[in-house]
Amino acid sequence: MPEVPPAGRVAAFAPGFGQRVLLTVDTEEEFDWGGPFRREGYGLSHVTAIPRFQAFCESIGAHPVYLVDWPIVTDARAVEIIGDAVRRGTAEVGVQLHPWVNPPFDEEVCVHNSFAGNLPPALEAAKFMALRDAIEDRFGSAPLIYRAGRYGLGPYTADLLKRAGVRIDTSVRPLFDYSDQGGRDYRNHPLEPYWADGAMRLLELPVTTVHSGLLRGAGRPVQRLGAGIPHAVGALARLGLLERIALTPEGVSVTEALRGADLAIGSGLPVLVLSFHSPTLAPGHTPYAANEADVEGLYHWFEAIYARLAARGVRSCTVTDIIAATGG
Repeated sequence: MPEVPPAGRVAAFAPGFGQRVLLTVDTEEEFDWGGPFRREGYGLSHVTAIPRFQAFCESIGAHPVYLVDWPIVTDARAVEIIGDAVRRGTAEVGVQLHPWVNPPFDEEVCVHNSFAGNLPPALEAAKFMALRDAIEDRFGSAPLIYRAGRYGLGPYTADLLKRAGVRIDTSVRPLFDYSDQGGRDYRNHPLEPYWADGAMRLLELPVTTVHSGLLRGAGRPVQRLGAGIPHAVGALARLGLLERIALTPEGVSVTEALRGADLAIGSGLPVLVLSFHSPTLAPGHTPYAANEADVEGLYHWFEAIYARLAARGVRSCTVTDIIAATGG
């Protein structure tokens, strides 16, 4: 599944679907982003910030998909908060697997094993099914969308997802390379939604990232060349030659994101997939929200992006909408 798919698998959407936006939230525990992976010692205090975010989403017409992991789904408070929005039809819930905090605990905790797709197939499946079943039990419906924590797909993940009834994977992050840590290299993967299998049973919905700048047309080969040269990527961006823009409020300014959204819309991308991590909703848990001002900046980011999307005729959509529009 991590390999670049064969040509001809780009998904077709039903007439009238137009261009849409899907807001995905990696809904997870708080941990030290600069420290080693640990099974214990995480926090969940930011969960009390989710109701404000959900109310905000409803006010701007966003329909978040909470991709929940084991610490979240086993926390009664988190389940009640997110479950309320799911029951009211104003949010959806999906799966996000952090293997280091998800039972069964049969592997060494290390960077290599933090990518679920690197685990033995039986262990990846056992962890995933434990989480998937817990989500169905606590939220009352089977999850239909998956994101591997750290974008860690593996060669057996697609078959596992299909067996579990998952219809959409959103683990691919185009233009990013995690291979230096033992993860996947997505630099050559499509930006467009595509079928992860020839039978068209599993849709890959990449997290939206685009290239901007004068060299955008040759962005992928230029990015590969620059990867081996210290500071080359930053220099290209400063010169306006090539910039990689991910549609996330984490580390991407409003100005950059608006430019990226316009480029994604102009390219005809049918679904823009926005993403961020739930601990960023409260200060002090991620590098992107050191203080309250940073948290308020996140809300300003979403206000500006959704206003631009509305002006461009891009509407919110749900996981169910995407499945229906691609033949589900």
